[in-house]
Amino acid sequence: MLQKVSLGTADINKYRWVEAEDIVDEVVSLGNDLKGLRLCHINSTPFGGGVAELLVSYIPLMRSLGICADWQVIRGDRRFFTITKALHNALQGASFAAIEQPKTRREYQNHNLANARELDTNYDVFIVNDPQPAALRHYLSENNAKWIWRCHVDSSQPDEAVWDFLRPYIEQHDAAIFTTEKFIPQSLNITNIATMAPAICPFSSKNMYIKKHVCREMLDNLGFDINRLIITQVSRFDRWKDPFGTMAAYRLAKEKVPGLQLAMVGSFAPDDPESWDMHAAINAEAIKDDDIFVFSNLTGVGNMEVNAFQRASDLIIQKSIREGFGLVVAEALWKETLVVAGNAGGIPLQMPGELSNYLVNSVEECADKIVYLLQNPAVARRLGKEGKETVRQNFLMTRLLRDELRLIKSLVGK
Repeated sequence: MLQKVSLGTADINKYRWVEAEDIVDEVVSLGNDLKGLRLCHINSTPFGGGVAELLVSYIPLMRSLGICADWQVIRGDRRFFTITKALHNALQGASFAAIEQPKTRREYQNHNLANARELDTNYDVFIVNDPQPAALRHYLSENNAKWIWRCHVDSSQPDEAVWDFLRPYIEQHDAAIFTTEKFIPQSLNITNIATMAPAICPFSSKNMYIKKHVCREMLDNLGFDINRLIITQVSRFDRWKDPFGTMAAYRLAKEKVPGLQLAMVGSFAPDDPESWDMHAAINAEAIKDDDIFVFSNLTGVGNMEVNAFQRASDLIIQKSIREGFGLVVAEALWKETLVVAGNAGGIPLQMPGELSNYLVNSVEECADKIVYLLQNPAVARRLGKEGKETVRQNFLMTRLLRDELRLIKSLVGK
């Protein structure tokens, strides 16, 4: 059988401290309507990526509503995950010529078939995340559950050959979910298509309140000079996060803000073979500057330390050039730390109004915004507070639960 991630049960009523009562009430009501429902999320890694980040908080909350929620993780070898990483990149517009080769398709299909045989199928609803397990439904055609495919990337302009390969598998699902309407490929033929943005848990170790002086002490212990300004980018070691663009913007900004320090905080995931080479390349560049620091989840920098970085930094940078959503933007804004971010994918959803002035399209623009905000900290503080309210109203886990439960209820009935 596939691995099931071991998680407990949370308390939905804690959200009444931070969330509008009517949203929590509706979530509880939907939970009552669906009490006893057997729900299973499927993805390709138990840690290191945005989907895992979501599910760690999502599954316990679903259980608190009386829903029998589980999380199963598919298996694969390096060859399979190299292919699925290429599929992930191709959904975001990169080319992947090897998808035309029969052996590449067989590798993907055979792994999905093997995982389908090991999947515990005793559920009423499956939510399949991203391209890695997208063919499971095809190999379980006699299963009577409702199947939902959830796309977490910017699939607005997918590579045509890859989309032609994946689309028949996706269309066998009963519904599909995208972060925003513009991500929905025009040729997708599914009756039920929903849009809903991801969300954060304010009570997780990554987002819970930590006093500022404790956060600064953590950074002091990691080698920073806490008397000088610090900017941070938190992301997977991935080309779409544009880490070299971030370092280039930092260097330009440092010409006008002497002593500026940059932290590059990343994570590895078992389903992302590219991350090792990217990490090595980032380190090779960072070592040229004593004020650039590179950390990862393999060197002791976990969720609590990320929390500290996001609270203690003077600014957060997220210079993505493709982005499905970018949970780190919502995480930083929840902590009232302003973000300078790439004008890409789902990031603008999180930075409306005046916050949108800090969406950037180039290295030079990124550097200019960094300099302006570091030289005008009152503006950064004011907009940080505005950002927290945006997250509170739109991007907390209860809103995501409400959206998904509405869709599930429409599929299975009361």
